[in-house]
Amino acid sequence: MSAQVGATRPAAAPLLELRAVSREFRLHDGRKLHAVSGVDLAIEPGQALGLVGESGCGKSTLGRLCARALDPTRGSVHFDGRDVTRLDARELRALRRSVQFIFQDPHSALNPRMSILRSVSEPLILHTDLRGARLRAQAAELMEMVGLPAQFLGRYPHELSGGQKQRVCIARAIALRPRLLVLDEPTSALDVSVQAQILAFLKDLQSRFQLSYLFISHNLAVIRALCPRVAVMYLGRIVEQGPTEEVFVNPRHPYAEALIDAIPVPEGRQPPRRIALQGDIPSSIDLPRGCAFVSRCGKASAGVCDVAQPALYASGPAHGVRCHLYAPSA
Repeated sequence: MSAQVGATRPAAAPLLELRAVSREFRLHDGRKLHAVSGVDLAIEPGQALGLVGESGCGKSTLGRLCARALDPTRGSVHFDGRDVTRLDARELRALRRSVQFIFQDPHSALNPRMSILRSVSEPLILHTDLRGARLRAQAAELMEMVGLPAQFLGRYPHELSGGQKQRVCIARAIALRPRLLVLDEPTSALDVSVQAQILAFLKDLQSRFQLSYLFISHNLAVIRALCPRVAVMYLGRIVEQGPTEEVFVNPRHPYAEALIDAIPVPEGRQPPRRIALQGDIPSSIDLPRGCAFVSRCGKASAGVCDVAQPALYASGPAHGVRCHLYAPSA
């Protein structure tokens, strides 16, 4: 039937590549919390990859691993062909220019005691020799890029709306012309109308500067609008990844099916549900012996799903599924 694959990667050389990446946290009682487990992932230059899953599944931890804000417990993270887990301090500083983070809450991402000029200029002060009038001119240009007037540079965060603050955060993130942005729920703290404006702006920004995005969200409608590829995460593992439209129209993994079935649609157009989630998410400390989804899956087979962790199997071109249903012998 389906051939086994170690990872589902684009054909082009990836800008970012995770190889069997795991991250564990040691708790005070000596036990381990398994936040990310054996993840393989790749993002091409200029590509936007969506990462979706329930709260607590490890999405934000994975984003921090990509930006090397965290080091993996096992595995390696490669940026532009280099293993970033082996970089020295000078090389890591150079990486910071190429990989930037945009956080969920713009209110807490900006220092309330810093002017907007200082916030936007901070990366330029740290990484370039721009000062004085040249620094202010560059900050004004960044503000123009994100659709804000240069007069805002003299203001403080409390004088701006939520959407304006997030634009300031984006201006700061693109100040060094990075190649990859890790966006961790960048619109979830904003009103719906403002969300749409920010998403449209991010899409335009990506096109203008050929940016790569890792876009983390629990909102599948946002991912569908912005990202041509999607990876579905459950309890620290990628359980399905592939072209976004293909995954949305014909999800293979039972968990992906349940997530997509739960997307709201206009009244009277709701299709029959294929699968409903059962029970609670298992503990990230005491992981199930077999498939992580076994306790909530209506398609699980006793003696198979509860015994062995499934590999990532090919389910079509550039489409992988971590499920025993797609094993070659299935």
